[in-house]
Amino acid sequence: MAFGDDPSVIELAGHLPGLPPDAVERRVLTFGAGAAALRVAVPVLDAGQVEQVAATVRAAARGYLKTLPTAHIVAVIDAAIQRLLDREDPWRRMAERLLPVVTGYDSEMVRLGLTGYLKTFRAHELRRFLAEDFANPLVLDEFQPAPKGGFTRAFGPDLLLHVWAGNVPGLPLWSLISGLLVKSGTVGKLPSAEPLFAGWFAQLLAEIDPRLGECLAVVWWKGGDAAAERAWLAQADTVVAYGGNAALAAIRDRVPVTTRFLPYGHKISFALVSRAALDPRRSGETARLAAHDIARYDQQGCYSPQTLFVERGGRLSPQDFAAMLAHELAVQARKHPRRVLSMAEAGEVAGWRDGQAMRGLDGSGHLLLSDPAGGWCVSCIDAPDGLAPTALNRTISVVAVDDLAEVAGRVAPHRAVLQTAGIAAPPEELFRLAGPLGAAGVTRLCALGSMTAPEAGWHHDGRFNLLDLVTVTEIERSAEALAEGLARYAD
Repeated sequence: MAFGDDPSVIELAGHLPGLPPDAVERRVLTFGAGAAALRVAVPVLDAGQVEQVAATVRAAARGYLKTLPTAHIVAVIDAAIQRLLDREDPWRRMAERLLPVVTGYDSEMVRLGLTGYLKTFRAHELRRFLAEDFANPLVLDEFQPAPKGGFTRAFGPDLLLHVWAGNVPGLPLWSLISGLLVKSGTVGKLPSAEPLFAGWFAQLLAEIDPRLGECLAVVWWKGGDAAAERAWLAQADTVVAYGGNAALAAIRDRVPVTTRFLPYGHKISFALVSRAALDPRRSGETARLAAHDIARYDQQGCYSPQTLFVERGGRLSPQDFAAMLAHELAVQARKHPRRVLSMAEAGEVAGWRDGQAMRGLDGSGHLLLSDPAGGWCVSCIDAPDGLAPTALNRTISVVAVDDLAEVAGRVAPHRAVLQTAGIAAPPEELFRLAGPLGAAGVTRLCALGSMTAPEAGWHHDGRFNLLDLVTVTEIERSAEALAEGLARYAD
């Protein structure tokens, strides 16, 4: 079906160059319920088809993608992004219509979030990706002079396999586009929670540049299917995988020893609010920014805050700020209602809220504020607590501290899982806190209100988007010197 005009009709997910659509077995995943239900048919490939798709992508990448100037790849990606930013374009209309059904998120939240995210991949932003990782991005196109002498060139893998996870709309674009920028034949495994957008993007690229469309495939297999996973892992030169630690450990055990493996596990993020942000003039906006970070996609991203450390000594107390935050979360609930939770998720939220309510019985000054309908919950703790996960889905802990300088020490025991810290603090305090937080394991510091929107070129979990994917070939000065002696013009 073209462009999802009737949600009751089955949508075909994925992108499979080299395979006729009618030759592929499909499994139907259902999203939503009743008349609004959407059925998505994901591809299920046998071992022979896995080899066929992998061979098609690998050959197309060698014959076309690796011959292109990086500037051309940037231009094609930009053309696709511009189409998706155009709300009148059929691909964009389809995304706005169907992604809320698939993910359960409020349609306006999806619309706004999609626009903000897609802007990250416009041409001038893609040049930031390149410049962040390569002092001279032309090293992807041809040998370039090296500071130490000689020449270097960077090569992406012939076949890069992405194992995506999560239900945040469009999330796979980050790694998919990174693979294309280093000229890698790319295969991506769709997440079952959101199996549409990556395939749409691949199809749109193929519409703009058909030969480039043959250089990538978007596939699916059921999570935990060891046989299907091994079949794809055997084809890949490099594997980038996202998910929980147990799932990543299982993938790591199946990756051949000669294959580069780049895992991205679950992380936890938090925010810091200085007493300088707690005066009557600034506190309302500070609370609004924090509520935005909490409500956007219901804390499903690793960069969403689960704890807010709020400094005592301001014009408003941490308890006052918690009340303002509760008000802003109530506003968010009216503007962008939380998605319907599964029974397991609802149970986790109820259990967390009940556990926080019990804390109020010990006389510690604990404050619990929650939506009577269960749409959000704020727990304010006047005790020496550190960082702790919440139940997500708009549940947040506000932890009062005497000085934000304490926070680095409190979060340091969680070094292995730290990611983003959102900060509302004056300049001198920002830089004073940044060093200890970085030493504690935080890899990204950003403004409160921007936690769920990383900048173009962000070093995900402190690593390189592009540099981690490539190998570097060097022409040493000794080879140059010997070559000069063999030249036809040599004396």
